[in-house]
Amino acid sequence: MTHHQPRIDTSPHVSDEVRKTTCYMCACRCGINVHMKGGKVAYIEGNRDHPVNKGVLCAKGSAGIMQVNAPSRLRAPLKRVGPRGSGEFEEISWDEALQIACDWLEPIRKTDPSKLAFFTGRDQSQSFTGYWAQNFGTPNFAAHGGFCSVNMAAGGIYTMGGAFWEFGQPDWDHTKLFMLFGVAEDHDSNPIKMGIGKIKARGARVIGVNPIRSGYNAVADDWVGITPGTDGLFILSLIHELMRAGKIDLDYLARYTNAPVLVNADPNSPEHGLFLRDTDGKPTVIDRKTGKLMAFDTPGVRPDLSATHEVDGITHRPVMHLMAERYLDPQYAPEAVAERCGITPDKIRRIAAEIARVTFDEAFTLDHEWTDFRGETHKTMTGRPVSFHAMRGISAHSNGFQTARALHVLQILLGTVEVPGGFRFKPPYPKPVSAHPTPHCKSAPGQPLDGPHLGFVRGPEDLALKEDGSPARIDKAFTWENPMSAHGLMHMVISNAHAGDPYKIDTLFMYMANMSWNSSMNTRGVMEMLTDTDENGDYVIPRIIYSDAYSSEMVAYADLILPDTTYLERHDCISLLDRPICEADAAADAIRWPVIEPDRDVRGFQTVLVQQANKLKLPGFTAEDGTPRYTDYADYMVNHERKPGIGPLAGFRGNGEDVGRGAPNPAQIDRYIENGGFFVSHIPEGANYYKPWNMAYQDWAVGMGIFDKPQPYIFDLYAEPMRKFQLAAEGHGERQPPDHLRERIKSMMDPLPIWYPPFEDDSVDTEEFPVHALTQRPMAMYHSWGTQNAWLRQIHGQNPLYLPTKLWEKHGFSDGDWARVTSAHGEITVPVAHMAALNENTVWTWNAIGKRKGAWALSEDAPEATRGFLLNHLIHELLPPKGDGLRWSNSDPITGQAAWFDLRVKIEKSTAPAEAQPAFAPIKSPVGKGPDHLEWKVGK
Repeated sequence: MTHHQPRIDTSPHVSDEVRKTTCYMCACRCGINVHMKGGKVAYIEGNRDHPVNKGVLCAKGSAGIMQVNAPSRLRAPLKRVGPRGSGEFEEISWDEALQIACDWLEPIRKTDPSKLAFFTGRDQSQSFTGYWAQNFGTPNFAAHGGFCSVNMAAGGIYTMGGAFWEFGQPDWDHTKLFMLFGVAEDHDSNPIKMGIGKIKARGARVIGVNPIRSGYNAVADDWVGITPGTDGLFILSLIHELMRAGKIDLDYLARYTNAPVLVNADPNSPEHGLFLRDTDGKPTVIDRKTGKLMAFDTPGVRPDLSATHEVDGITHRPVMHLMAERYLDPQYAPEAVAERCGITPDKIRRIAAEIARVTFDEAFTLDHEWTDFRGETHKTMTGRPVSFHAMRGISAHSNGFQTARALHVLQILLGTVEVPGGFRFKPPYPKPVSAHPTPHCKSAPGQPLDGPHLGFVRGPEDLALKEDGSPARIDKAFTWENPMSAHGLMHMVISNAHAGDPYKIDTLFMYMANMSWNSSMNTRGVMEMLTDTDENGDYVIPRIIYSDAYSSEMVAYADLILPDTTYLERHDCISLLDRPICEADAAADAIRWPVIEPDRDVRGFQTVLVQQANKLKLPGFTAEDGTPRYTDYADYMVNHERKPGIGPLAGFRGNGEDVGRGAPNPAQIDRYIENGGFFVSHIPEGANYYKPWNMAYQDWAVGMGIFDKPQPYIFDLYAEPMRKFQLAAEGHGERQPPDHLRERIKSMMDPLPIWYPPFEDDSVDTEEFPVHALTQRPMAMYHSWGTQNAWLRQIHGQNPLYLPTKLWEKHGFSDGDWARVTSAHGEITVPVAHMAALNENTVWTWNAIGKRKGAWALSEDAPEATRGFLLNHLIHELLPPKGDGLRWSNSDPITGQAAWFDLRVKIEKSTAPAEAQPAFAPIKSPVGKGPDHLEWKVGK
């Protein structure tokens, strides 16, 4: 019998050419090689020369080819012709679309620019969109950080001048113990996977702290299945144990933090809790050698962690005293916190002991000489090989800001920040709070805003309030309700605009923010707000402009659609002015460029903003002779200067050889393309650790344009700006909070990290709603784009609600069962599955898998629409009524970050419905439905 072997072409024609650009399938911003055949995308692989991913590419990145061919792509500008929510549109030209937008925007700019609310999603170009909004003159601009990670970012910047993820990373080359807190696998996934692989290969240990053991936590050597919302309590217990054992780095604390800074200790003083400053306004310390009072940065000073000082009869104590009193208190002992955290006291002690052992017993030195900001030269660098990483899991709680600060304080007490083996900042961080702008909100007809919208308040004087004390912003950011809301409150924009509180708006302008579905709390309520009419039959929110690349759920609720390109059809700028691709040892930025041309009548959103600015003749976009400064976004990327010599892109400036600073270079984008779509400048050896205090780094940062002058600083274990808000609540100062907020400000804006129960725990009957409910994004998806991607849908086409063994058995569930899940706000009925590696009182599901029928060009019987679901239907932007006549925001009281993960529910077994509930009527999509069979061949 003859066997015929198949003929396999072992050397197929791979591509005609390779075009290198930057991925957009998550926020990693990996470098990719786009292989082209016949002018079309054949496949996508990682760029081995790229500083972020070094050739590694995940399923999302590879599936980018399906994004640029998705049937759900919008095809032309659209004008609504039916009622809002009907999905009835007609295609129009770009000239008409831009003119409609101009006709809506120009009158309000001339009369009251605050009538425009301009909020963007994960656009990764916020320095540009913010610049556009600033020149329009509206105070109402922010991006998605307010419902994502502002607690993490603001907590880090107020404590140590930077935070995790885009701001910093572990020292993967030297760390021996790595702890993750609340990290889902969608964030920074390729670098973290690569890093964990590197450290585990040499025997380092990984500890995962997360109620859910998936992704990174599944490969951890030790898993801490913590009760949601108690991370801060667990961290403070670790601090208690470390301080009790004396396992803290006293030399590091004295040199590089405000632990020795003197604080007014007189409760009767109007400056109680504020720093003792010298005549130049610098915080003071006692010099250990001389016993004299000195500014913290005096050359040669040896700050004393224990000495007190009396001035005019008032004793001033070092921050270290206050910390010892706070954290050595028995309330933080393992026995006191263990039950609430869902961890045994012994496990807390074991983890604290392991942290201490690795930090101090496995310390090492590098022979790198460096000079600090006080002029002292050090022959070596001390390594502390323990590093931490955290993200949304600890951030999206109503106690998230203080929890994030607690984690940063833990790192600092160990001396593991900016040292070999520890956590390291990525340029342009570290930056002290003083290097950031304060928020600006002064709006005037026909004028640009008086400064950047977002920033970091130093005290009540920086709040965004009108003269009558009312909020200046539609989202109430930077008010007494949430004073340190550095990213704004995107989740409150629609509900505030609908309520006319603090005022009514005319036009809501949003980009890539799926607010009528998975990006909103109270999803049904938001849809009703978007379509609600007043007594005259007019929409309560008069006009809605929306831009997206795809026919998402939000499209149906807009009046004007400005269709965006996909990421391979556009120019983008991943800038040092915004969210760059830096690594701890290098400054780096990147571009996207049109590796393919659109086959539809669409334009990149940033270019549309430039064109709109030109029609409106916005300052900043208009030359003195009235002509446009920029023709499109690529022109802006090259020629815009935020200040002389500093532009969106740091590489190849001037004649192409200048780095960081230099005149605009007309060939700059071409140089980026030649270099693989990125630019990188490495920090000189010896300057790459101790960045906040290392003068070699500070001088390098000045040369790069990160600073105008060196800005060394010390870490803020004690956050004095928070104490200023407490003082106001106690009755001191000219700017006073409303009476109903005084107690909250006094108790929660503590300048030393504290823990308090999540607000929902105190707002609902926890006996009726005993179970915690969470969502997290899967590694295979990041944006809601993912579940319309033909490849990624095969990984996550539907999502069960995962139940731990305890609840699974208690309710008698079996495979294939469904559950009714109820919160104080709503009810869903969904399929369930068993998961043993889960906190015993927590249920969870993947986020953004569920889709509304008709959206994303999916068929109405698609599993995403029939078995997929959202927990959003159970969450509200407001807490349940407390009986005090007020409705309190479901958010962190300090930053306003949405408290997605405070949700409490009850679970009941249910008969299986025909489809997941609630079910909504199908949306009529302007792109119709995709084909049942999606197949094509690229090239020959």
